[in-house]
Amino acid sequence: MKKIILLSALMLTSLSSVAQSVTLRPDNIDEVLSQLTLKEKASLVVGAGYKSMLAGTFGFKVPVPGAAGMTRAVPRLGIPSIILSDGPAGVRIEPKRKRTDQTFYCTGFPIGSLLSSTWNPQLVEKVGGAIGEEALAYGVDVMLAPGMNLQRNPLCGRNFEYYSEDPLLSGRIAAAYVRGIQAQGVGACVKHFAVNNQETNRFWNDARVDKETLKTLYLKNFEYAVREAQPWTVMASYNRLNGIHTQEDKWLLTEVLRDDWGFEGLVMTDWTGRRNTAAQIEAGCDLMEPGVKSQIRELVRKVRRGELSEAALDVCVRRVLELVVKTPTFKGHKPTNAPDLKAHADIAREAAEEGIVLLENRAETLPLAAGTRIALFGNGSYALLAGGTGSGHVHRPYVVNLDEGLTHEGFAVSRDLSTRYKDYMAENRPRKKFLSGMLGSPAIPEMPLSREVVTAAAGQADCAVVTISRQAGEGGDRHLEDDFLLSETEKQMLADVCEVFHGQGKKVVVVLNVGGVVETASWKQLPDAIVLAWQPGQEGGDALASILSGRVCPSGRLPVTFPVDYFDLPSSAHFPYDYVGRGSMTAGRDKEKDVENVGFTDYAEGLDVGYRYFQKSGTPEVSYPFGYGLSYTTFQHSGPVVAGNAVTVSVKNTGSVAGKEVVMIMTPLLRAFGKTRLLQPGESVTLVLPIVTE
Repeated sequence: MKKIILLSALMLTSLSSVAQSVTLRPDNIDEVLSQLTLKEKASLVVGAGYKSMLAGTFGFKVPVPGAAGMTRAVPRLGIPSIILSDGPAGVRIEPKRKRTDQTFYCTGFPIGSLLSSTWNPQLVEKVGGAIGEEALAYGVDVMLAPGMNLQRNPLCGRNFEYYSEDPLLSGRIAAAYVRGIQAQGVGACVKHFAVNNQETNRFWNDARVDKETLKTLYLKNFEYAVREAQPWTVMASYNRLNGIHTQEDKWLLTEVLRDDWGFEGLVMTDWTGRRNTAAQIEAGCDLMEPGVKSQIRELVRKVRRGELSEAALDVCVRRVLELVVKTPTFKGHKPTNAPDLKAHADIAREAAEEGIVLLENRAETLPLAAGTRIALFGNGSYALLAGGTGSGHVHRPYVVNLDEGLTHEGFAVSRDLSTRYKDYMAENRPRKKFLSGMLGSPAIPEMPLSREVVTAAAGQADCAVVTISRQAGEGGDRHLEDDFLLSETEKQMLADVCEVFHGQGKKVVVVLNVGGVVETASWKQLPDAIVLAWQPGQEGGDALASILSGRVCPSGRLPVTFPVDYFDLPSSAHFPYDYVGRGSMTAGRDKEKDVENVGFTDYAEGLDVGYRYFQKSGTPEVSYPFGYGLSYTTFQHSGPVVAGNAVTVSVKNTGSVAGKEVVMIMTPLLRAFGKTRLLQPGESVTLVLPIVTE
């Protein structure tokens, strides 16, 4: 009898050894899934917490300090943790680490609004490729980018991360970005799915949108990105959609995303605290980020009680494993921590040059003549805002400011003004706040100027350049006063500079260093030229200088409408502008209703978003329309000719300088777009563009 018991024990030990020897491979996911305990399954769908993000602050031991998050490992089955990093303007990790002098800076690329202003998917794919290369070099497996919610209203605090008011432009630019990243073997994560068009009350706001508007606008751009690029992951947004948190919305995450569009990847939450984790699993949300241990306990408890089927949990676990086996970490890639930052800086500059938009150029003020002496006004001339704050912030190795770029280009910049501004900014630099090093800092309030200072500067310069700066970021929406509108200090500065310089027969150029749309109609007749630089990344000063000098011909076009008045926008009646403090949920029209409505936003304007509204008869004029932008040269278009699912257009440079041209097919909605290569004077090219007919 003892021999039988001993033999049975040996057999069990042998079987246990076989089970333990199973190691995850791309072709044995089901086998590995069968070996996981219930607790291990639950742990795989719950992130590893904030340790990675806060490592630079608190010193947690993690593979990539400053990354947004990690998944949990199951070492006995060969399942590693994978690393998730914020974007979309570059890889966001801590640039310095303890016990080493090596730095880990990442290239600061232009913001999303500028990338879409290039209207050049091939260039955006190149940007994505460079970001993917840096992610790979630094040990990141998935980039939490691109951000691609529609710019419904100019006051959304995260518009700088997003692409456009139009779903086709947004979707195609996003698809290009995704293809670029994933070509490097690193995953992309399109976000925030869906209808995350404001930051006010973002965790709980209920976006109330009819199905036609959802299908036509707020989901359509995500559909283009999924169908054309198949991102590895999608991030469900914080907000509710028609009463249901998107992270718990089976219709959105399963029926639409997977069943209708054919999405094959993983869905994760945005960085949310604990919600109804079981409901998220049942909806098809596979990974809870950043994750807390109580969520693991909740899932185990609910499966054991029969409140959540283990089969539903298995579906999500399988998707986590399918993601893991794609990643560089799983494949044994060893981070070099040495990306080619010089080559990537060149790409960042190329993108910035191509996305800068020339809005005004009266009497051919631009380009500036070689050797022009320039008086630079505005804080942003000396402290360029390269990008926004929050998770879209990037730890860049440097930022080329406008005064530096102009000097590199051979212009003379007024030293007296430069000294005055730099002293002011040194004295008024904001104190570092908790996590400000990780998330970025706000802009310094504009320096007031006396008329005497302006007059003295005019006596020493041939022209003036005035920079207007705006900063915004995650967690809050922009204000109407002193943000969408110019501040009183800025109005006075612009008025004085224009009056003094014009009085001496000298030109004035305005540079808009902004993350989103600002009001221009009330003042755009004052200067002689206006250049929309957006937030152009770390190479912004050099890129701007190359446009101002004419070494690069501007070719950016607006991806969003600039209205004359904020309240011309139908969404203005249903956006929580400036809610914290002076504003209201209903644009100040009904204060009592404001309190009642703080929990939801009514998308009552329906399809009347951006140019779709302003194209209608009887609507107000706009300051600058969707697709607008000037050039230093001229182009002639021949066609278009539609054949099947493509349209053919021939473009000829009929001007005197080399340039690129954007082609848009609008009937009246945007149906196709593309951009030429650099065309020399007299040169022609034929573009064949994919067209949408729905």
